[in-house]
Amino acid sequence: MRIHILGICGTFMGGIALIARELGLEVEGSDLNVYPPMSTQLANSGIRLYEGYKPEHLEPAPDLVVIGNALSRGNPAVEHVLNRGLDYVSGPEFLARHVLKDRWVLAVAGTHGKTTTSSMLAWILEYAKLNPGFLIGGAPLNFSGSARLGDAPFFVVEADEYDSAFFDKRSKFVHYRPRTLVMNNLEFDHADIFPDLAAIRRQFHHLVRTVPGSGLIVSPAGDAELATVLGMGCWTNVEYFRTDDTPDAAQWRACPLKADGGEFTVMHGAREIGTVNWELSGRHNMSNALAAIVAARHAGVPPTEAIAALGEFRNVRRRLELRGTVGGIAVYDDFAHHPTAIATTLDGFRRRVGPARVVAVLELRSNTMKMGVHKEQIAPSLAQADEVLFYQPADLGWSLGEIADAIGPRARVFDRVQSIIDHLTAHGRSGDHILIMSNGGFENIHTRLLEALQHGR
Repeated sequence: MRIHILGICGTFMGGIALIARELGLEVEGSDLNVYPPMSTQLANSGIRLYEGYKPEHLEPAPDLVVIGNALSRGNPAVEHVLNRGLDYVSGPEFLARHVLKDRWVLAVAGTHGKTTTSSMLAWILEYAKLNPGFLIGGAPLNFSGSARLGDAPFFVVEADEYDSAFFDKRSKFVHYRPRTLVMNNLEFDHADIFPDLAAIRRQFHHLVRTVPGSGLIVSPAGDAELATVLGMGCWTNVEYFRTDDTPDAAQWRACPLKADGGEFTVMHGAREIGTVNWELSGRHNMSNALAAIVAARHAGVPPTEAIAALGEFRNVRRRLELRGTVGGIAVYDDFAHHPTAIATTLDGFRRRVGPARVVAVLELRSNTMKMGVHKEQIAPSLAQADEVLFYQPADLGWSLGEIADAIGPRARVFDRVQSIIDHLTAHGRSGDHILIMSNGGFENIHTRLLEALQHGR
């Protein structure tokens, strides 16, 4: 069977390509921009890549076309598929039909923490020698790639609420039918496809409907939105967790032993299970860890073994990833896409570095952020930064100046990335921590800044 994947260089679709190749299928694909690291990973797996969406790339006709959700009507390749009557599916449907059908699926959903938690969960199962399959929307550093077939029965999938394809507007995760479901949190996001939070709640409710009664749902206590989702109907046992001492029905708790969350005790009821000592920080990562521990327990991994595994967890690329240090100035890359993610990252980082100077450099890159949906929350989310530098691209359509004004004199707006680099090179000093926050490439600012610091000192 020969398949052609449209949009193959995205993390999700590229992961499907790698798994399809492991299944023994003949795999090829097209993308608007064929770029590393995914292009290199795919080519090394023997997958043929085509640049652009040209109809001739689909000749001779493949047996099946897998269409990514970035493509829409009017795309030349999509029009060719429809006009020729070629067989086609969405990426999530392909995954469900060819991989997940006979697997114990452990799905991780939520506005924040999906990539990190699914990476933790896959690593815990790997540490327990269960050789899980997985498809993760990032680059987990404990593994050589973002996806693999693995051995039956376990498969970990990052369960995204974004739509499946131009012809299937259901969220991706309704295709996965998990036996174990983690729902980390729920806030408004993806304003380009969801009109309001109620629409996202409805999709999460549809996801809950797919979990069998013999399965398990793992959820934080005290999340009002997830409580509303579960209140819409739930037919599965739910285990709750939290990272504070609020008295409620949470069966699992994390009690920090270090202010930055770098060490914490795991409690099950009144019983102390063990202590996680790791390289991550922040209460949000303590929460992610608890969710992964509880989900892995459902798959048969003792919590003590999961705790030991987390001690060797190496996080995910672009999650507060240290890219380099020059002259005592540390430069980090963080995949910030929402004010809550910005605030929790900065809070955990501040607890780690204490009074050291923290400079946040922010690019509004997600569709929701660029639309200005969260503009009122951006300034408060940056409270823990000593200096804030915004990048104002020409096509943003609204001014970041009002957010900078709300922050005060510690905030500045730049209309060129090079100007940000020049400013940081001129004013940076030993002991600074520069957090570059974006879920895009940001014109390779990390490498360029490190090179400028090297040459300027």
